[in-house]
Amino acid sequence: MTTTSSDRRTTLKKNQASAYRSVNPYDGRLLKTFRELTDKQLEKALKTATRCFESWRRTTFAERAAVAAKAAAIMRERVDEFARPVTLEMGKLIDQARGEVVLSADIIDYYAKNAERFLRPQHLKPGSGKAVVESSPFGVLFGVQPWNFPYYQLARFAAPNLMAGNVVMVKHAGCVPQCAIAFEKLWRKAGAPVGAYTNLLISHDQVNRVIDDPRVKGVALTGGVEAAKRIAGRAGQNLKKSTMELGGNDAFIVLKDADLDKTVKWAVWAKMNNTGQCCVAAKRFIVVEKLADRFLKKFQNALAALEPGDPMDKATTLGPLSTEAALVTLLAQVKRAVAEGATVVMGGKRIDRPGSFMQPTILANIKPANPAFREEFFGPVALFFRVKNEEEAVTLANDSDFGLGGAVFTRDVAHGKRVASRVDTGMVFINHPTWTTPDLPFGGIKNSGYGRELSSMGIQEFVNKKLVRIASIDAPA
Repeated sequence: MTTTSSDRRTTLKKNQASAYRSVNPYDGRLLKTFRELTDKQLEKALKTATRCFESWRRTTFAERAAVAAKAAAIMRERVDEFARPVTLEMGKLIDQARGEVVLSADIIDYYAKNAERFLRPQHLKPGSGKAVVESSPFGVLFGVQPWNFPYYQLARFAAPNLMAGNVVMVKHAGCVPQCAIAFEKLWRKAGAPVGAYTNLLISHDQVNRVIDDPRVKGVALTGGVEAAKRIAGRAGQNLKKSTMELGGNDAFIVLKDADLDKTVKWAVWAKMNNTGQCCVAAKRFIVVEKLADRFLKKFQNALAALEPGDPMDKATTLGPLSTEAALVTLLAQVKRAVAEGATVVMGGKRIDRPGSFMQPTILANIKPANPAFREEFFGPVALFFRVKNEEEAVTLANDSDFGLGGAVFTRDVAHGKRVASRVDTGMVFINHPTWTTPDLPFGGIKNSGYGRELSSMGIQEFVNKKLVRIASIDAPA
């Protein structure tokens, strides 16, 4: 059968219309599709954001805080309303989705309360005269955000930057369009002017157009390394500031004096929170010889007890992966790892039921030449490494292209702190998996990116630190 140019145009339009699709990964049911913006609509959005910035930048911190506080209050008042599309679109267990809504509200509130203090003028003490460093907003910012935490990712980009006086435009992931739209509506309901927060349902070509546009002054990405190379490269060509929060291959180090029962409970949480689809999920479990066998047995038993089911049901303890494509990718990674010599301790396969479910999986005997040694497994796959001692644990933890988070488990906190200081990452937690709160800086090094989000550091990324110098010396003769 041949196709005409008209047929091809029709197919193209259908593909474009379905680039943003809500598909329930629990049963594969298509919920809704959304059309991408036309170039004309995108241009209108850019003009609106640019105009909005000129007025928004002149508002007071108190005026911005009133809007942000209202947005946080709305999220808390309507937790279930916001949580439901998270579970429907990417399969997060409903209680975890509710927790994400509350965390997002906390982040917004945090910056509503603290932004003015973080950005207050900094008075310097030069050798003569006076000097002050003022903070002023960049302008229109563009963020590209992922699906795994559909509100949290948006909140930690939008809240500090809106409170700093910037306006934000966001291209969210194609599989969570209803969450993206809900978050934009949130800011409008809270009283933000049109253009302060703009959701963009745009194509990859249009992403390039936005980055290139001189009205856009900064770019932020949370995503993968390859996407970061393209987006950071594009921003760099345009001499625009960027931040990149990328993947991780976090080490979960278990020292010989760790409390084994508590450590295993945290190990399950660290691996299986959000079905393992988290940049700071524990990926590599590095356990000293003394505890290795007992840890592995307890860890395996705990993972085996997880029950797959409807993520809307509170009794479910194992949800689906976010999409069918994510499942297929992960299964291929496991297959390749085994072909290169890894051992399957448990799992490794798709669960025989409707939906994008995968068995909790542990891989062992992973040698440095195995691709799995360097890769990030984004899902319910744990890599187990047995080491002789602490020195080997630290060396192995640092033998990674990534450097986002990590954890050290020991009864001796002072000792754990010394070990943590030797781990080359942006974050290390002691006796707790890597996690996030509004008042802690979040970010990594190496292939995990650059820049920081959250805390007082997160609001500093896209503001101009302008020196104002008041001289007290005579003019030259």
